[in-house]
Amino acid sequence: MSNGQIPFLDLVTPHLELEEELVWVFRGVLETAGFIGGPLVEGFEREFATFCDAEYCIGVSSGTDALRFALIGAGVNAGDTVITVPNTFIATAEAISQAGARPDFVDIDERTYNMDPRKLQEYLETRCVRDSSTGKLLHHETRSPISAIVPVHLYGQPADMDLIVELAERYNLAVIEDACQAHGAEYFSSKANRWRRVGSMGHAAAFSFYPGKNLGACGEAGAVTTNDPDLAKKVRMLRDHGQSQKYHHEIEGYNGRLDAIQAGILQTKLKFLPDGNRKRRENAYRYNELFGSQAHLITAPYESPRAKAVYHLYVVRARYRDQLQKHLAQAQIATQIHYPIPLHLQQAYAIWGYKAGDFPVAERAAGEILSLPMYPHLEARQQERIAQAILEFFSTKANITSSRVPPQRSSFEIASS
Repeated sequence: MSNGQIPFLDLVTPHLELEEELVWVFRGVLETAGFIGGPLVEGFEREFATFCDAEYCIGVSSGTDALRFALIGAGVNAGDTVITVPNTFIATAEAISQAGARPDFVDIDERTYNMDPRKLQEYLETRCVRDSSTGKLLHHETRSPISAIVPVHLYGQPADMDLIVELAERYNLAVIEDACQAHGAEYFSSKANRWRRVGSMGHAAAFSFYPGKNLGACGEAGAVTTNDPDLAKKVRMLRDHGQSQKYHHEIEGYNGRLDAIQAGILQTKLKFLPDGNRKRRENAYRYNELFGSQAHLITAPYESPRAKAVYHLYVVRARYRDQLQKHLAQAQIATQIHYPIPLHLQQAYAIWGYKAGDFPVAERAAGEILSLPMYPHLEARQQERIAQAILEFFSTKANITSSRVPPQRSSFEIASS
């Protein structure tokens, strides 16, 4: 940037580049007064379904609504338990609890930060029992029915879906992908013997089009993708007050529709998404090369051979994370932490009785992860400057990892002490 600052995210440049096309969308809506639903929403839904290799796409008002509607549409009921991970944005758990269910967690894989299928299998085999009369899987302590699994494709890295789906089929559970950070990411399914797009592997998937996402609206927006026509029909009703047609309310629903202006903006930007994802991957590889000689100081993201990540976020792992973030801020390099406190230790979920130590991998990662600038317009010289600033931090006498410098306490350790 001209002022020497490297922003965490650049939302100005891409919108200025598309200004004429985006203004045209707005003018078209003004001329027709088609603000809700209509051809723009339907057109985007068709194109995004095709992009995700899914049969159906239902545009909604946010990613949170998308996940909530998908859960309800998949048959999650009040009093059920839904399994997810503790290291994600709270919207994942909010959608579960707002659907009437209780979120429960399994720990994550140390390298990908996604749901560890082995921990999921252990949970299903050791913490659950079959109801002899109904055959449903119940949590052995709460006796709550286990109804769904929500794997999160965190940071744009696909979760290990084959085993997750296999376990879900074994126990008759719905799989709802939280794909809110993973537009266009791909996973090689050994079972299908082909690459599959996120959003096409579970019973349904939820996407967020919050402005900072790889495909972002100019405001709030979201979508559900699915291959199930009945689920798609129910989500369409849920987003529109339960209506099957105007003033015919088959179920109690919500006001969760996608605005036509946002749909038109998303449809315009969708054709640029593959190139944007390509540039993000190139930037990730450049970071990896720059950090190659610093592997003993900083851990770059791990990408499985079975994944094509889209790097919504580029998240490194380092000791002395908080001091490093402060050093980068002083060097005019913006960073963020996604996420400093795991969900099971958030005050909002204190009622569920989780404690520090319940999910050690997620807790350990929370004290060490740091998100570096990542966006398609990020320049090579900016990445070189970021890497140099990190190297400078670790080479200074004040911050070098010597025996005199005690390990830092993470944010969640401080909060729970």
